[in-house]
Amino acid sequence: MSEPTGIKCKIYKAEAIAPPTRTKRTVRKHLNADALLKAIKQDFRKIPDHRAGNSKISLDDALMSALAMFQLKEPSLLAFDKRRREEPDNLHTIFGIGNIPCDSQMRTILDPIRLSSLRAPFLSVFRQVQRGKDFEKMAFIDGHYLLSGDGTGFYSSEKVTSPYCMGKRNKNGKTLYHQQMYAASFVHPYHKEVIPVFPEMIIKQDGANKNDCERNASRRFYEDFRREHPHLKVIVVEDGLASNGPHIRDLIRLGFRFILGAKPGDHTFLFAQIDAAIEDNRINELQYQDPDDQDKIHHFRYLNQVPLNKTNSDLLVNVLEYWQVGKDDKITKFSWVTDLPITDENVFDLMLAARARWRIENETFNTLKNQGYNLGHSYGLGKQNLSAVFTILMMLAFLIDQVQQMSCWLFQKAWKKAESKRYLWERIRSFFVDYRVDSMETILRAIAHGFERRELKEVYQT
Repeated sequence: MSEPTGIKCKIYKAEAIAPPTRTKRTVRKHLNADALLKAIKQDFRKIPDHRAGNSKISLDDALMSALAMFQLKEPSLLAFDKRRREEPDNLHTIFGIGNIPCDSQMRTILDPIRLSSLRAPFLSVFRQVQRGKDFEKMAFIDGHYLLSGDGTGFYSSEKVTSPYCMGKRNKNGKTLYHQQMYAASFVHPYHKEVIPVFPEMIIKQDGANKNDCERNASRRFYEDFRREHPHLKVIVVEDGLASNGPHIRDLIRLGFRFILGAKPGDHTFLFAQIDAAIEDNRINELQYQDPDDQDKIHHFRYLNQVPLNKTNSDLLVNVLEYWQVGKDDKITKFSWVTDLPITDENVFDLMLAARARWRIENETFNTLKNQGYNLGHSYGLGKQNLSAVFTILMMLAFLIDQVQQMSCWLFQKAWKKAESKRYLWERIRSFFVDYRVDSMETILRAIAHGFERRELKEVYQT
Protein backbone atom coordinates (compact mmCIF):
# COMPACT_ATOMS: atom_id res chain seq x y z
CA MET A 1 0.00 0.00 0.00
CA SER A 2 1.34 3.45 -0.88
CA GLU A 3 1.68 6.09 1.76
CA PRO A 4 -1.32 8.49 2.06
CA THR A 5 -0.79 11.96 0.71
CA GLY A 6 -1.43 15.31 2.32
CA ILE A 7 -1.63 15.61 6.10
CA LYS A 8 -2.99 12.12 6.74
CA CYS A 9 -0.89 9.67 8.71
CA LYS A 10 -1.24 5.96 9.20
CA ILE A 11 -1.94 4.45 12.64
CA TYR A 12 -2.75 0.92 13.73
CA LYS A 13 -5.50 0.21 16.22
CA ALA A 14 -5.99 -3.28 17.67
CA GLU A 15 -9.76 -3.64 17.98
CA ALA A 16 -9.70 -6.67 20.25
CA ILE A 17 -7.27 -9.00 21.97
CA ALA A 18 -7.49 -12.52 23.29
CA PRO A 19 -5.20 -14.48 25.62
CA PRO A 20 -3.11 -17.14 23.88
CA THR A 21 -4.85 -20.48 23.48
CA ARG A 22 -2.10 -22.32 25.41
CA THR A 23 -3.24 -20.68 28.66
CA LYS A 24 -5.95 -22.97 30.01
CA ARG A 25 -5.71 -22.57 33.77
CA THR A 26 -8.87 -20.98 35.13
CA VAL A 27 -9.13 -18.35 37.82
CA ARG A 28 -11.12 -18.92 41.00
CA LYS A 29 -14.81 -18.35 40.45
CA HIS A 30 -15.48 -15.75 43.14
CA LEU A 31 -11.99 -14.50 43.98
CA ASN A 32 -11.00 -12.63 40.84
CA ALA A 33 -11.40 -8.97 39.91
CA ASP A 34 -14.34 -9.45 37.52
CA ALA A 35 -16.38 -11.48 40.03
CA LEU A 36 -15.66 -9.01 42.83
CA LEU A 37 -16.59 -6.01 40.66
CA LYS A 38 -19.84 -7.68 39.67
CA ALA A 39 -20.75 -8.36 43.31
CA ILE A 40 -19.89 -4.78 44.29
CA LYS A 41 -22.08 -3.37 41.51
CA GLN A 42 -25.00 -5.44 42.84
CA ASP A 43 -24.45 -3.87 46.26
CA PHE A 44 -24.32 -0.38 44.76
CA ARG A 45 -27.66 -1.00 43.04
CA LYS A 46 -29.31 -1.57 46.42
CA ILE A 47 -28.34 1.86 47.77
CA PRO A 48 -31.36 4.20 47.81
CA ASP A 49 -31.00 7.05 45.32
CA HIS A 50 -31.58 10.49 46.85
CA ARG A 51 -32.42 12.04 43.47
CA ALA A 52 -35.48 12.17 41.26
CA GLY A 53 -36.49 8.99 39.46
CA ASN A 54 -35.82 10.44 36.01
CA SER A 55 -32.07 10.90 36.56
CA LYS A 56 -30.11 10.03 33.43
CA ILE A 57 -27.13 8.60 35.32
CA SER A 58 -27.90 5.94 37.91
CA LEU A 59 -26.32 6.04 41.36
CA ASP A 60 -24.61 2.67 40.83
CA ASP A 61 -23.09 3.93 37.57
CA ALA A 62 -21.68 6.97 39.38
CA LEU A 63 -20.28 4.80 42.18
CA MET A 64 -18.77 2.26 39.78
CA SER A 65 -17.21 5.11 37.80
CA ALA A 66 -15.52 6.44 40.93
CA LEU A 67 -14.40 2.92 41.86
CA ALA A 68 -13.01 2.45 38.34
CA MET A 69 -11.03 5.67 38.77
CA PHE A 70 -9.30 4.20 41.82
CA GLN A 71 -8.91 0.74 40.31
CA LEU A 72 -7.04 2.35 37.41
CA LYS A 73 -5.03 4.54 39.82
CA GLU A 74 -5.96 7.71 37.96
CA PRO A 75 -4.05 10.73 39.33
CA SER A 76 -7.11 13.01 39.24
CA LEU A 77 -10.80 13.21 38.45
CA LEU A 78 -9.95 15.20 35.33
CA ALA A 79 -7.70 12.38 34.09
CA PHE A 80 -10.56 9.92 34.52
CA ASP A 81 -12.91 12.32 32.73
CA LYS A 82 -10.52 12.39 29.79
CA ARG A 83 -10.65 8.59 29.68
CA ARG A 84 -14.45 8.76 29.83
CA ARG A 85 -14.49 10.95 26.73
CA GLU A 86 -11.76 9.26 24.70
CA GLU A 87 -11.59 5.59 25.82
CA PRO A 88 -14.94 4.60 27.35
CA ASP A 89 -15.33 1.09 25.85
CA ASN A 90 -13.56 -0.88 28.56
CA LEU A 91 -15.26 1.10 31.33
CA HIS A 92 -18.53 -0.27 29.97
CA THR A 93 -17.38 -3.87 29.54
CA ILE A 94 -15.14 -4.38 32.59
CA PHE A 95 -16.91 -2.25 35.19
CA GLY A 96 -20.44 -2.66 33.84
CA ILE A 97 -21.05 1.08 33.70
CA GLY A 98 -23.99 2.17 31.56
CA ASN A 99 -23.69 5.96 31.58
CA ILE A 100 -20.37 7.37 32.74
CA PRO A 101 -20.75 10.74 34.50
CA CYS A 102 -18.46 13.66 33.77
CA ASP A 103 -16.40 15.03 36.64
CA SER A 104 -18.95 17.63 37.79
CA GLN A 105 -21.83 15.13 37.57
CA MET A 106 -19.91 12.59 39.61
CA ARG A 107 -19.24 15.12 42.36
CA THR A 108 -22.86 16.23 42.48
CA ILE A 109 -24.23 12.67 42.59
CA LEU A 110 -21.83 11.31 45.21
CA ASP A 111 -21.63 14.27 47.60
CA PRO A 112 -24.86 13.61 49.61
CA ILE A 113 -24.43 9.82 49.92
CA ARG A 114 -24.65 8.46 53.46
CA LEU A 115 -21.30 6.88 54.26
CA SER A 116 -22.87 3.90 56.02
CA SER A 117 -24.57 2.87 52.76
CA LEU A 118 -21.11 1.95 51.40
CA ARG A 119 -20.47 -0.72 54.04
CA ALA A 120 -22.12 -3.57 52.08
CA PRO A 121 -19.43 -3.98 49.36
CA PHE A 122 -16.72 -4.42 51.98
CA LEU A 123 -18.77 -7.17 53.62
CA SER A 124 -19.46 -8.86 50.26
CA VAL A 125 -15.74 -9.04 49.41
CA PHE A 126 -14.88 -10.22 52.93
CA ARG A 127 -17.46 -13.02 52.75
CA GLN A 128 -15.95 -14.30 49.52
CA VAL A 129 -12.50 -14.40 51.13
CA GLN A 130 -13.95 -16.31 54.09
CA ARG A 131 -15.88 -18.75 51.88
CA GLY A 132 -12.80 -19.39 49.80
CA LYS A 133 -10.96 -20.41 53.00
CA ASP A 134 -8.19 -17.91 52.21
CA PHE A 135 -8.93 -15.85 55.31
CA GLU A 136 -7.85 -18.81 57.41
CA LYS A 137 -4.27 -18.02 56.32
CA MET A 138 -4.49 -14.85 58.44
CA ALA A 139 -5.20 -16.67 61.74
CA PHE A 140 -2.27 -16.42 64.12
CA ILE A 141 -2.79 -17.01 67.85
CA ASP A 142 -5.28 -19.70 68.89
CA GLY A 143 -7.46 -19.09 65.83
CA HIS A 144 -7.58 -15.32 66.41
CA TYR A 145 -7.15 -12.70 63.69
CA LEU A 146 -5.02 -9.62 64.22
CA LEU A 147 -6.87 -6.37 63.50
CA SER A 148 -4.47 -3.42 63.40
CA GLY A 149 -6.04 0.03 63.64
CA ASP A 150 -4.85 3.63 63.63
CA GLY A 151 -5.83 7.11 62.50
CA THR A 152 -4.57 8.92 59.40
CA GLY A 153 -5.38 12.09 57.48
CA PHE A 154 -6.86 12.11 53.99
CA TYR A 155 -7.44 15.84 53.42
CA SER A 156 -5.93 19.12 54.62
CA SER A 157 -5.96 22.71 53.37
CA GLU A 158 -5.66 26.24 54.70
CA LYS A 159 -7.94 27.58 51.96
CA VAL A 160 -10.72 25.16 51.02
CA THR A 161 -13.11 23.71 53.59
CA SER A 162 -16.56 22.19 54.01
CA PRO A 163 -19.03 22.02 56.92
CA TYR A 164 -17.62 18.57 57.82
CA CYS A 165 -13.96 19.64 58.05
CA MET A 166 -12.25 20.00 61.41
CA GLY A 167 -10.19 23.10 62.07
CA LYS A 168 -6.85 23.57 63.83
CA ARG A 169 -5.11 26.91 64.42
CA ASN A 170 -1.50 26.82 63.23
CA LYS A 171 1.43 28.76 64.71
CA ASN A 172 1.26 31.15 61.76
CA GLY A 173 -2.24 32.17 62.83
CA LYS A 174 -3.96 30.43 59.91
CA THR A 175 -6.54 27.68 60.32
CA LEU A 176 -5.75 24.27 58.86
CA TYR A 177 -8.90 22.50 57.75
CA HIS A 178 -8.57 18.74 57.72
CA GLN A 179 -10.31 15.40 57.64
CA GLN A 180 -9.06 12.12 59.06
CA MET A 181 -10.22 8.54 59.44
CA TYR A 182 -9.73 5.63 61.77
CA ALA A 183 -8.90 2.64 59.60
CA ALA A 184 -8.03 -0.97 60.36
CA SER A 185 -6.77 -3.99 58.44
CA PHE A 186 -6.41 -7.66 59.23
CA VAL A 187 -2.67 -8.34 59.34
CA HIS A 188 -0.31 -11.26 59.89
CA PRO A 189 3.39 -11.21 60.89
CA TYR A 190 4.35 -13.51 58.01
CA HIS A 191 2.11 -12.14 55.23
CA LYS A 192 2.48 -8.84 53.40
CA GLU A 193 -1.16 -8.89 52.31
CA VAL A 194 -3.60 -6.98 54.49
CA ILE A 195 -7.40 -7.09 54.44
CA PRO A 196 -8.79 -3.59 55.08
CA VAL A 197 -12.26 -3.17 56.55
CA PHE A 198 -14.70 -0.28 56.32
CA PRO A 199 -13.09 2.83 57.90
CA GLU A 200 -14.65 5.31 60.31
CA MET A 201 -14.36 8.99 59.44
CA ILE A 202 -12.93 11.43 61.99
CA ILE A 203 -14.85 14.44 60.74
CA LYS A 204 -16.99 17.07 62.37
CA GLN A 205 -20.32 15.36 62.91
CA ASP A 206 -23.50 16.88 61.49
CA GLY A 207 -24.56 19.79 63.69
CA ALA A 208 -21.54 19.52 66.02
CA ASN A 209 -19.51 22.54 67.12
CA LYS A 210 -16.48 20.62 68.40
CA ASN A 211 -13.97 18.57 66.46
CA ASP A 212 -14.27 14.80 66.40
CA CYS A 213 -11.35 12.76 67.76
CA GLU A 214 -9.65 9.44 67.08
CA ARG A 215 -10.89 7.94 70.34
CA ASN A 216 -14.54 8.63 69.53
CA ALA A 217 -14.07 7.36 65.98
CA SER A 218 -12.44 4.14 67.18
CA ARG A 219 -15.35 3.54 69.56
CA ARG A 220 -17.82 3.87 66.68
CA PHE A 221 -15.60 1.70 64.49
CA TYR A 222 -15.46 -1.24 66.92
CA GLU A 223 -19.17 -1.01 67.75
CA ASP A 224 -20.03 -1.29 64.04
CA PHE A 225 -17.41 -3.96 63.40
CA ARG A 226 -18.67 -6.21 66.20
CA ARG A 227 -22.26 -5.78 65.04
CA GLU A 228 -21.24 -7.02 61.56
CA HIS A 229 -18.87 -9.74 62.81
CA PRO A 230 -20.37 -10.90 66.12
CA HIS A 231 -18.48 -14.20 66.39
CA LEU A 232 -15.11 -13.47 64.78
CA LYS A 233 -12.17 -14.11 67.13
CA VAL A 234 -10.14 -10.89 66.96
CA ILE A 235 -7.08 -9.50 68.70
CA VAL A 236 -6.96 -5.70 68.36
CA VAL A 237 -3.41 -4.34 68.03
CA GLU A 238 -2.97 -0.55 68.40
CA ASP A 239 -0.40 2.02 69.44
CA GLY A 240 0.14 3.67 72.83
CA LEU A 241 -2.77 6.11 72.45
CA ALA A 242 -5.16 3.17 72.84
CA SER A 243 -3.88 1.85 76.18
CA ASN A 244 -6.33 3.84 78.32
CA GLY A 245 -9.04 2.60 80.64
CA PRO A 246 -12.18 3.64 78.72
CA HIS A 247 -10.93 2.16 75.43
CA ILE A 248 -9.80 -1.10 77.02
CA ARG A 249 -13.16 -1.45 78.77
CA ASP A 250 -14.90 -0.90 75.41
CA LEU A 251 -12.81 -3.65 73.80
CA ILE A 252 -13.55 -6.07 76.66
CA ARG A 253 -17.27 -5.27 76.55
CA LEU A 254 -17.34 -6.00 72.80
CA GLY A 255 -15.52 -9.30 73.17
CA PHE A 256 -12.15 -8.34 71.69
CA ARG A 257 -8.75 -9.48 72.91
CA PHE A 258 -6.06 -6.79 72.70
CA ILE A 259 -2.34 -6.04 72.52
CA LEU A 260 -1.74 -2.30 72.92
CA GLY A 261 1.43 -0.22 73.01
CA ALA A 262 2.31 1.16 76.44
CA LYS A 263 5.13 3.63 77.01
CA PRO A 264 6.72 4.02 80.46
CA GLY A 265 6.35 7.81 80.27
CA ASP A 266 2.58 7.49 79.81
CA HIS A 267 2.09 4.75 82.40
CA THR A 268 4.29 5.60 85.39
CA PHE A 269 2.04 3.72 87.86
CA LEU A 270 2.03 0.59 85.69
CA PHE A 271 5.80 0.48 85.24
CA ALA A 272 6.32 1.21 88.92
CA GLN A 273 4.61 -2.13 89.51
CA ILE A 274 7.14 -3.70 87.14
CA ASP A 275 10.03 -2.16 89.11
CA ALA A 276 8.55 -3.45 92.38
CA ALA A 277 8.18 -6.94 90.89
CA ILE A 278 11.83 -6.89 89.83
CA GLU A 279 12.91 -5.99 93.37
CA ASP A 280 10.72 -8.77 94.82
CA ASN A 281 11.98 -11.28 92.22
CA ARG A 282 8.42 -11.75 90.90
CA ILE A 283 9.23 -10.82 87.31
CA ASN A 284 9.51 -13.36 84.49
CA GLU A 285 12.52 -13.03 82.17
CA LEU A 286 13.54 -14.91 79.06
CA GLN A 287 16.45 -14.41 76.63
CA TYR A 288 17.72 -16.35 73.63
CA GLN A 289 19.60 -15.97 70.37
CA ASP A 290 17.62 -15.83 67.14
CA PRO A 291 18.09 -19.21 65.37
CA ASP A 292 17.93 -17.53 61.93
CA ASP A 293 20.16 -14.56 62.75
CA GLN A 294 23.12 -15.12 65.04
CA ASP A 295 23.59 -11.36 65.44
CA LYS A 296 20.13 -10.90 66.98
CA ILE A 297 19.22 -11.45 70.65
CA HIS A 298 15.63 -11.48 71.96
CA HIS A 299 15.07 -10.46 75.58
CA PHE A 300 11.62 -10.59 77.21
CA ARG A 301 10.34 -9.49 80.59
CA TYR A 302 6.71 -9.89 81.59
CA LEU A 303 4.27 -9.73 84.48
CA ASN A 304 0.64 -10.84 84.56
CA GLN A 305 -2.32 -9.21 86.34
CA VAL A 306 -1.13 -5.68 87.02
CA PRO A 307 -3.46 -2.66 87.60
CA LEU A 308 -3.45 -0.38 84.54
CA ASN A 309 -3.28 2.82 86.63
CA LYS A 310 -4.53 4.38 89.86
CA THR A 311 -7.79 5.50 88.28
CA ASN A 312 -8.48 2.01 86.92
CA SER A 313 -7.02 -0.08 89.74
CA ASP A 314 -9.62 -2.80 89.14
CA LEU A 315 -8.62 -3.13 85.45
CA LEU A 316 -5.87 -5.75 85.41
CA VAL A 317 -3.62 -6.18 82.38
CA ASN A 318 -0.57 -8.26 81.50
CA VAL A 319 2.61 -6.33 80.69
CA LEU A 320 5.25 -7.40 78.18
CA GLU A 321 8.62 -5.68 77.69
CA TYR A 322 10.86 -6.66 74.80
CA TRP A 323 14.41 -5.76 73.83
CA GLN A 324 15.92 -6.69 70.49
CA VAL A 325 19.71 -6.54 70.45
CA GLY A 326 21.12 -6.45 66.93
CA LYS A 327 24.41 -5.78 65.17
CA ASP A 328 26.82 -3.42 66.94
CA ASP A 329 24.76 -4.00 70.11
CA LYS A 330 21.98 -1.75 68.81
CA ILE A 331 19.01 -2.07 71.16
CA THR A 332 15.37 -1.59 70.17
CA LYS A 333 12.82 -1.63 72.99
CA PHE A 334 9.05 -2.12 72.95
CA SER A 335 6.41 -2.57 75.64
CA TRP A 336 2.75 -3.57 75.51
CA VAL A 337 -0.27 -4.38 77.66
CA THR A 338 -2.58 -7.27 76.80
CA ASP A 339 -5.42 -9.31 78.23
CA LEU A 340 -3.85 -12.51 76.88
CA PRO A 341 -2.01 -14.47 79.61
CA ILE A 342 1.74 -14.30 78.92
CA THR A 343 3.87 -17.43 79.22
CA ASP A 344 7.36 -18.47 78.15
CA GLU A 345 5.72 -20.54 75.41
CA ASN A 346 3.68 -17.76 73.77
CA VAL A 347 5.80 -14.68 74.49
CA PHE A 348 7.52 -14.73 71.09
CA ASP A 349 4.21 -14.97 69.18
CA LEU A 350 2.74 -12.16 71.27
CA MET A 351 5.71 -9.99 70.34
CA LEU A 352 5.28 -10.80 66.64
CA ALA A 353 1.56 -10.04 66.84
CA ALA A 354 2.22 -6.71 68.58
CA ARG A 355 4.86 -5.66 66.04
CA ALA A 356 2.51 -6.59 63.17
CA ARG A 357 0.67 -3.39 64.13
CA TRP A 358 3.08 -1.58 61.80
CA ARG A 359 1.35 -3.16 58.81
CA ILE A 360 -1.46 -0.61 59.18
CA GLU A 361 1.21 2.05 58.63
CA ASN A 362 3.44 0.35 56.04
CA GLU A 363 1.25 -2.03 54.03
CA THR A 364 -1.93 0.09 54.32
CA PHE A 365 -1.41 3.85 54.74
CA ASN A 366 1.99 4.06 53.01
CA THR A 367 0.74 1.91 50.14
CA LEU A 368 -2.34 4.09 49.73
CA LYS A 369 -0.24 7.25 49.77
CA ASN A 370 2.75 6.16 47.67
CA GLN A 371 1.75 3.32 45.32
CA GLY A 372 -0.77 4.92 42.99
CA TYR A 373 -3.92 5.21 45.11
CA ASN A 374 -3.15 8.84 45.94
CA LEU A 375 -4.51 8.96 49.48
CA GLY A 376 -4.08 12.57 50.58
CA HIS A 377 -4.78 13.96 47.11
CA SER A 378 -8.15 15.72 46.94
CA TYR A 379 -10.43 14.34 44.23
CA GLY A 380 -13.11 16.77 45.36
CA LEU A 381 -14.24 18.14 48.73
CA GLY A 382 -17.90 18.86 48.01
CA LYS A 383 -20.32 20.45 50.44
CA GLN A 384 -21.08 17.31 52.41
CA ASN A 385 -19.47 13.85 52.20
CA LEU A 386 -17.70 13.83 48.84
CA SER A 387 -14.09 13.56 50.03
CA ALA A 388 -15.04 10.81 52.50
CA VAL A 389 -16.98 8.92 49.78
CA PHE A 390 -13.94 9.04 47.49
CA THR A 391 -11.66 7.87 50.31
CA ILE A 392 -13.93 4.92 51.12
CA LEU A 393 -14.08 3.91 47.45
CA MET A 394 -10.28 4.16 47.30
CA MET A 395 -10.11 1.77 50.26
CA LEU A 396 -12.52 -0.56 48.43
CA ALA A 397 -10.27 -0.58 45.36
CA PHE A 398 -7.32 -1.35 47.63
CA LEU A 399 -9.30 -4.23 49.18
CA ILE A 400 -9.95 -5.73 45.72
CA ASP A 401 -6.24 -5.55 44.91
CA GLN A 402 -5.21 -7.11 48.21
CA VAL A 403 -7.67 -9.99 47.79
CA GLN A 404 -6.31 -10.64 44.31
CA GLN A 405 -2.76 -10.50 45.64
CA MET A 406 -3.66 -13.12 48.23
CA SER A 407 -6.10 -15.34 46.30
CA CYS A 408 -5.70 -14.94 42.52
CA TRP A 409 -2.80 -16.76 40.87
CA LEU A 410 -3.29 -14.76 37.65
CA PHE A 411 -2.89 -11.41 39.42
CA GLN A 412 0.21 -12.77 41.18
CA LYS A 413 1.72 -13.89 37.86
CA ALA A 414 0.95 -10.60 36.10
CA TRP A 415 2.49 -8.71 39.03
CA LYS A 416 5.61 -10.87 38.87
CA LYS A 417 5.88 -10.30 35.12
CA ALA A 418 5.46 -6.54 35.56
CA GLU A 419 8.05 -6.65 38.41
CA SER A 420 6.41 -3.84 40.38
CA LYS A 421 2.92 -2.70 41.34
CA ARG A 422 3.48 0.71 39.80
CA TYR A 423 4.39 -0.82 36.42
CA LEU A 424 1.50 -3.29 36.69
CA TRP A 425 -0.96 -0.39 37.07
CA GLU A 426 0.76 1.28 34.11
CA ARG A 427 0.35 -1.81 31.94
CA ILE A 428 -3.33 -2.15 32.87
CA ARG A 429 -4.00 1.48 31.97
CA SER A 430 -2.19 1.05 28.64
CA PHE A 431 -4.58 -1.75 27.68
CA PHE A 432 -7.49 0.60 28.30
CA VAL A 433 -5.93 3.03 25.81
CA ASP A 434 -4.90 0.61 23.07
CA TYR A 435 -7.34 -2.31 23.11
CA ARG A 436 -10.92 -3.28 23.58
CA VAL A 437 -11.25 -6.10 26.11
CA ASP A 438 -14.09 -8.03 27.70
CA SER A 439 -12.73 -8.48 31.22
CA MET A 440 -9.96 -7.68 33.66
CA GLU A 441 -8.98 -11.34 33.40
CA THR A 442 -8.14 -10.84 29.73
CA ILE A 443 -5.85 -7.92 30.60
CA LEU A 444 -4.06 -9.85 33.34
CA ARG A 445 -3.62 -12.87 31.06
CA ALA A 446 -2.18 -10.64 28.36
CA ILE A 447 0.29 -9.11 30.84
CA ALA A 448 1.22 -12.49 32.31
CA HIS A 449 1.40 -14.59 29.11
CA GLY A 450 1.24 -12.28 26.09
CA PHE A 451 -1.71 -12.03 23.72
CA GLU A 452 -2.89 -12.56 20.17
CA ARG A 453 -4.39 -9.79 18.05
CA ARG A 454 -7.68 -10.90 16.59
CA GLU A 455 -7.99 -7.83 14.41
CA LEU A 456 -5.50 -5.21 13.34
CA LYS A 457 -7.16 -2.48 11.36
CA GLU A 458 -5.35 0.10 9.31
CA VAL A 459 -6.91 3.42 10.10
CA TYR A 460 -6.26 6.85 8.63
CA GLN A 461 -6.40 9.93 10.74
CA THR A 462 -6.35 13.58 9.65
